[in-house]
Amino acid sequence: MVRLKARGRHMKEALLWRPEKEGYVRCDLCHRRCLVAPGRYGVCGVRKNVDGKLYTLVYGLLSAANLDPIEKKPLIHFEPGSQVFSISTVGCNFYCKFCQNWSLSQSRLEEGLYGDYMEPEKIVEYAVRVGADGISYTYNEPTIFFELMLDTAKLAKKRGLFNTMVTNGYATPEAIEMLAPYMDAATVDFKGAANREFYRKLMGVPDPEPIFETLLEMKRHGIWVEITNLVVPEHGDDPEDLRRLAGWVAENLGEETPFHLLRFHPDYMLRDVPPTPVETLEKLAKIAQDEGLKHVFIGNVWGHPLENTYCPNCGYPVVERQGFYVTAWRLGEGNKCPRCGYRVKIKGRFHGSRPRRLFFF
Repeated sequence: MVRLKARGRHMKEALLWRPEKEGYVRCDLCHRRCLVAPGRYGVCGVRKNVDGKLYTLVYGLLSAANLDPIEKKPLIHFEPGSQVFSISTVGCNFYCKFCQNWSLSQSRLEEGLYGDYMEPEKIVEYAVRVGADGISYTYNEPTIFFELMLDTAKLAKKRGLFNTMVTNGYATPEAIEMLAPYMDAATVDFKGAANREFYRKLMGVPDPEPIFETLLEMKRHGIWVEITNLVVPEHGDDPEDLRRLAGWVAENLGEETPFHLLRFHPDYMLRDVPPTPVETLEKLAKIAQDEGLKHVFIGNVWGHPLENTYCPNCGYPVVERQGFYVTAWRLGEGNKCPRCGYRVKIKGRFHGSRPRRLFFF
């Protein structure tokens, strides 16, 4: 990821808000639905009440930009092998104590804003220039730079690019409805298998339940969804929590929904917790499979057999991977298994394995 130098801020009237009494405003962008006093900020720290109107302070203020393999998001059954121009701002509506991108997500309020201004037209132009297949809104929570994401996604579609987002899933149904015509795929990140106390104590989030509502909205609007769950030892690795989450995904999103179990590594304010044992990840993967999920993956463990895709019908390894790269693609036309003919649920085509290229401004 490329960290960009600070160059001030850009302010634009926000979407999805309504006036309240005495100059207050109600933000309807995420499920927190912040009531923002005059001159104050929402929880995200980048949306401010100025004279009774809500403004975003990070429109076009990019904190990072990079050309990534789509498998890094991770999205591995959507346009596999493609390259996505990935962008972020600063700020977040969560306060995760273990955030790997905390220098972005936890920079909020005016004194913490930084980045280089780039208008949506320029973002799309750069994406095309570097050979990206799509644009990904990622690194920090893209819901909080909703206006920039929406404007960029509209232009990207006109240029033949797809759009993806990596999100904590706290966007409201109103936000999903507005974004859905332009958003093709989303990685929705759970932590601690949606345990409520985990979200409260380690993430500053009152309740993870709204995420499930968001997922159903995404499904209703036809957005391709893959699920991740960060497994944090000692805090968020309870097998029963994982069983409930996996069962809900299988029942409500479908048994072939890709489900990624991610290995934790110490960072930010949780550096005293060890990395997730591989054995724990394997135990949880078995539970997820027992709950009916056909595509369960282990992430952040290079070379593990559960980086691969196996045919749900005969178990043949139809796609092999190492890290973010496809090393063997064995699916035939229509993504059919060459051994038994089963059509594996993958959206889009295989773009081939290409080396990753960094892009600097």
